[in-house]
Amino acid sequence: MPTSHSRISVASVCAAVLTFPGLVAAGLLAAQPAAAADPAGYQNVRVNEVTSSNNDTVELYNTGSTAVSISGWKMSDDSFAPQSFTPSATTISAGGFVTFNSPKGLGDSDKLVIYTADGTVVDRVEWATGKAKPAMARCGGDGTGAWVTTTTPTTFGAANAAGCPASVPSASRVRINEVTSDGSDTVELFNGGTSAVGIGSWKYVDNDTSHSPVSISSSSPSATSIPAGGYVTFDAGLGLGDHDSLFLLDGNSTTVDSVTWATDGAKPSDERCANGTGWFQTSTTATPGSANSCSGGGGGGQTGHLLGGGGSLTSGCTPEAPSGTGSTPAGTSAWPGGLDVTITDNVCAFTTSTGPEGRDVSGLAFDPANPSVLWAAKNKNWLYKLVKSNGKWVPDPSWSATGKQIRFAGGSGQPDSEGVTVGGNGHVYVTSERDNADNTVPKDTIMEFDPAATGATLTPVHQWDITAQFPQLDTGSKDDANLGFEGVGYVPDSWLTANGWVDPLTHAAYNPANYPLHGSGLYFAGLEWDGTLHVYGLNSDGSFTTFGTVPTGKASVMDVTFDAGTQRIVATCDNTCGETHTFLKVDAAGRIVPDVTYTNPAVMPIDNLEGFAIAPTSACVNGFREAVWSDDGSYGFGSGSSSYGHALYSGTFPC
Repeated sequence: MPTSHSRISVASVCAAVLTFPGLVAAGLLAAQPAAAADPAGYQNVRVNEVTSSNNDTVELYNTGSTAVSISGWKMSDDSFAPQSFTPSATTISAGGFVTFNSPKGLGDSDKLVIYTADGTVVDRVEWATGKAKPAMARCGGDGTGAWVTTTTPTTFGAANAAGCPASVPSASRVRINEVTSDGSDTVELFNGGTSAVGIGSWKYVDNDTSHSPVSISSSSPSATSIPAGGYVTFDAGLGLGDHDSLFLLDGNSTTVDSVTWATDGAKPSDERCANGTGWFQTSTTATPGSANSCSGGGGGGQTGHLLGGGGSLTSGCTPEAPSGTGSTPAGTSAWPGGLDVTITDNVCAFTTSTGPEGRDVSGLAFDPANPSVLWAAKNKNWLYKLVKSNGKWVPDPSWSATGKQIRFAGGSGQPDSEGVTVGGNGHVYVTSERDNADNTVPKDTIMEFDPAATGATLTPVHQWDITAQFPQLDTGSKDDANLGFEGVGYVPDSWLTANGWVDPLTHAAYNPANYPLHGSGLYFAGLEWDGTLHVYGLNSDGSFTTFGTVPTGKASVMDVTFDAGTQRIVATCDNTCGETHTFLKVDAAGRIVPDVTYTNPAVMPIDNLEGFAIAPTSACVNGFREAVWSDDGSYGFGSGSSSYGHALYSGTFPC
């Protein structure tokens, strides 16, 4: 839980090199790649393939990093009003497909519009005579590529690559590159191809289905072609709204590209970063007719938007203000992922019989075998198995809708559970600093739980009590006892051996066979006291092997994870050292050392953000995957803010 780290000299470790700009706490949405993700995620859904032959089949694809519910969605064409349809599934997984048959016949020349249950336009595509026979599919990237008439068997329910032609027309390189909704309605197109593309007959339209497509040439008579690497700009004149879409159509009325943004997402502009190819983001500077500035959501020190949040604090839900704030270490790099962040839990979601205040969520860990599962440890001896529902992480009702209480071996005590990781055997490992029933005495323990065990209370399969290694914490002070094991991460033997880690006990290359009872990896436990990682082999007979310590260069460590995507161990520190994540590698001498340190996205609150997890690369979409933070005090930006009373935040991290 939040503590005043009185025994840590933060100033001796941290130096301020990065300041956080003004925080945006208004629940606004900024545009994302080809679709800005709101909490429900509908703007990440795209029509991906359609046929006007036989069954008039439509395929939808989710470009986002979270599942999207499409329950109650409707479709229309150019003649019939929105109609309900029966999809192959009511939820589209991240990077997944859903298909359905049109409730009414689609014509040789037609228009398809998809709506959410409340009538919001999600996506649309038009085609000329015969263009959707045998099918029309996005080629060059599911959900984002150009529409091409396929000549091979259709690929409904699977990636389009198999059905796409070997070469994609040069027009497919033309993209909407920037758009504004500040009154000028300026649209910029960019040709990323190697040859000029004629656009004299091209059109555009917004998300108002009563509007007919408008010719680009009527808005900009000189805009007849776009040279390779060149731009064309024009005034749309449609009255683009704060929450709107823009669809670009070729001479056959086929959709070439589209972008959707939410409230204020295109003010002053919404632009692709990187120029011509990247995701859309809100910019602070519009640059029509030239390369995008990417001056809002992509550069270091820029602010994104905080998405979602709100709700009423329930009785007894009392968020706790952060403590122990320090500065950012020197040499820290800006967050490498998207700078928009979404609140992804319900307000005061983690109230329990032993913690009705709803706070104290600490360690987080994705299940490497199932990225749709996120484990969370709550300080006052609770463990949660979380799954996504309508864009939020909620307790898995099939496991426990209220979380499961955990005990020490024998069913005793109240573990001050802080860190969590998933071992190579699929079991969940949790660290505890002390017994909350006797909170002045340290009890630095790693407990192994079988998630398949039944019942509302879990007891360890094995438990390793390592308290004796930390006499400095046993002073009779509850504050000192609370500075023990904060995080833990399972690191596979395969990574240690492949990278040439030198065993500190033998001073030779690490050989897992020397430790036959330890399983398939080692456990790195982060000590809040001084920011070191302590390495253990946890043996099946209840004993353990100590492999020494790893300095992280940080004043404290709050969470530890191994990220297979970057092939790094990640040590996280909260506001104590500037909300930072240090990625560690094995160096040429076989030592585990810091490699790079990143700050959080600037929009994040400066809180006791004690938990951090990155989704496995199997969950990657468009080059990014989900990153999740937990706020131990659920404080956010303070009372009255949209983030007050929330514990979980989600953003994106590169694959």
